[in-house]
Amino acid sequence: MDTTRAAGWERATAGLSAPFAIVDLDAFDANARSLVRRANGTPIRLASKSVRCSDLMARALSEPGFAGVMGFSAREAIWLVGEGFADVFVAYPSVDLAALTQVRSDENLAREITVTIDSLEHVEMYASLTGPFPLKVAIDVDSSLRLGRLHLGVRRSPVRTPEEAAAVAQAAVEAGLVVEGVMFYDAQIAGVPDDNPAVRLMKKRSNSQLLERRSAVVAAVSDIASLRFVNGGGTGSLELTGADECITELAAGSGLYAPGLFDGYDSFSAEPAMAFALPVVRRPAPGMVTLFSGGYIASGPAGKSRVPRIYSPQGLSYIGTEGAGEVQTPVTGPAADALQLGDRVWMRHAKAGEACERFAEIHLIRGEEIIATVPTYRGEGHCFG
Repeated sequence: MDTTRAAGWERATAGLSAPFAIVDLDAFDANARSLVRRANGTPIRLASKSVRCSDLMARALSEPGFAGVMGFSAREAIWLVGEGFADVFVAYPSVDLAALTQVRSDENLAREITVTIDSLEHVEMYASLTGPFPLKVAIDVDSSLRLGRLHLGVRRSPVRTPEEAAAVAQAAVEAGLVVEGVMFYDAQIAGVPDDNPAVRLMKKRSNSQLLERRSAVVAAVSDIASLRFVNGGGTGSLELTGADECITELAAGSGLYAPGLFDGYDSFSAEPAMAFALPVVRRPAPGMVTLFSGGYIASGPAGKSRVPRIYSPQGLSYIGTEGAGEVQTPVTGPAADALQLGDRVWMRHAKAGEACERFAEIHLIRGEEIIATVPTYRGEGHCFG
């Protein structure tokens, strides 16, 4: 692990009091260009949940090859449109009827926002909304791999077959909704590191199945509605998903920050761009120091993969009985005795945008200089989920 970049961060932030978060713009911009290269001409819709900072979202969207936002909340979408972002697809179903009614009642919001459905229940609920402008929707289709009773992938949509997708699309059209898109998120490909041969075989088999099933679903829905987009993929599957001719756009965001969970992929590598610094506050024993705070645990199945990665200095590890804690994080190892009170230990969150829920602002570093400090969603007073 090359941690030379952390030396520049250390010099750039010498005057700051930790804890704080930074984004290295050289790495961020390089990662953005890498994502575009991997997409090979297919536009990338920016996943806002993986960034959660409007300034950095705007920076990514200024890179040719990015277009539109994949949001996660109806209220977030309303706010983003108000901030000047366009073409926001809320990729998770919403039951916030007040927010959805606001979308239907405002011409600009109704034009720029598309929301997700995956059932006749959603159709019925959304059809009950009032407002002069029709609601635009996209159908989320289950993209998991199923081998007998084994389900590999995330539990999202109940819609899987062309017939099921067509039934939802037909009901939506009859209810006055505008069916604009279809979405396929292949989490078992995009979100799983290539850490063993079984995973690689699973990904190959899953991709082969999806190539056949996606086109059939898209054809069935296209017989009912004129689709503006067919969305698929994620940071970990841009090459595979983008090669499917029926896909019109990809989705990515995590690859911009390159969090810890993205260290184990064969198909790409990314520069660590986001990190946070924790201060050393005490020394409970030889070979051990205690850091303030640090328990920024990522969502997903509980386990070691969800704790922050210790990035610099090298030679430190968690204590098994405590791990990363709410107000203190003891670490041990050969590097501990060289640390003084007030020194920083640099960490990388396991996931991407979730780290922004812990910080009100991000210091943007270029080389060995802070060139700007920008607010996260939290810093702008928003908690969307």
